[in-house]
Amino acid sequence: MIFESSGVSATMDSPKLRMPAGWTPTDESRAWASVLERDASADERFLYAVSTTGIYCRPSCPSRRPNRDNVRFFSSTQAAERAGFRACQRCRPDRASASRDPAIERARDYIDRHLASASDERITLDVLAEQTGLSPHYLQRRFKALVGVTPAQYLRARKSEMLKGELKRGETVSRATYGAGYSSSSRLYEQAATHLGMTPAAYRRAGAGMQIHYVLEQTELGILLVAATDRGVCAVTLGDNSQTLESDLAKEYSAATITRDADLSSPLCDWVAQIIATLGGNELKRDIPTDVRASAFRWKVWRELQKIPFGQTRSYTEVAEAVGSPTAVRAVASACANNRLAVIIPCHRVLRQNGDLAGYRWGVERKRKLLDEERSASKRGTS
Repeated sequence: MIFESSGVSATMDSPKLRMPAGWTPTDESRAWASVLERDASADERFLYAVSTTGIYCRPSCPSRRPNRDNVRFFSSTQAAERAGFRACQRCRPDRASASRDPAIERARDYIDRHLASASDERITLDVLAEQTGLSPHYLQRRFKALVGVTPAQYLRARKSEMLKGELKRGETVSRATYGAGYSSSSRLYEQAATHLGMTPAAYRRAGAGMQIHYVLEQTELGILLVAATDRGVCAVTLGDNSQTLESDLAKEYSAATITRDADLSSPLCDWVAQIIATLGGNELKRDIPTDVRASAFRWKVWRELQKIPFGQTRSYTEVAEAVGSPTAVRAVASACANNRLAVIIPCHRVLRQNGDLAGYRWGVERKRKLLDEERSASKRGTS
């Protein structure tokens, strides 16, 4: 991999990021280390993007650390967006960065140390204000401006990351709960739908006991992987490399028994045929069963996406209004980014308010081609 640069000059809202002095373009090991450490001093030097979410971030972003195989590095916001990625709504890398404030860094360090030590002390805004010497109101506003989230949101994100790490290492739910800093299991389950997309026990099992069959097919939009349990389709993904798609499926369901399906008479192959036809511009039949875990809100959004008529689009704002949460535009965008069922849940039909394509989990060019095919087919059908 190499750092990718757009060659476009900087603007006030979209700064050109400087490469670190003394680095070669291929030296990404230190960049990755900066991402793992959430090194705020690296924010002005590069950005990282995650292929599975379609989002690019600053190195200091409080979001969950991605798998290294899914990360690309960029030297500018323009390069990341031209590659089809959209800006993270937490760290806002598309905005000019303010000068780093040592007091805010102390607040972040205090939160991180507190969680690492498993202290019983409750972190409040007043506690952080005392640690930093700032008033609670100014600390809240300054922290949000520099980090992209409030101190409480940053704390929840860090807890979620620690919880997932504990569960992935095989800890019991109860041990992981307290190891990640949750005061009780009830508090954890209250937030599970938002942070895990499933109950903690289900996340920890990672598909244990499940039998998953999958099919790989070459299509006009690249390689298609369709996987299913005995209840329905659990993954529909697109990419350029079959090994990467298989690896992502294995990571998602690391404890399941996963088998490539060679039975051409199986229901899975019938579903694959329908999906391939949809990629070619045909309207998808509504009888493909699914088996994916997600929060109630995400399912609400996904069901709304399935209501968007073939050949038409909606904005993120329109979808948020349709699900009864007009202020949840970012949450709608997150639901689209976390959709693992390409075309079955047509997140490609959601655009920015100004009509721009925005990002797409499987590449913005695939999104463009899908929409072009649907619009052309729709026009033919009405002519």
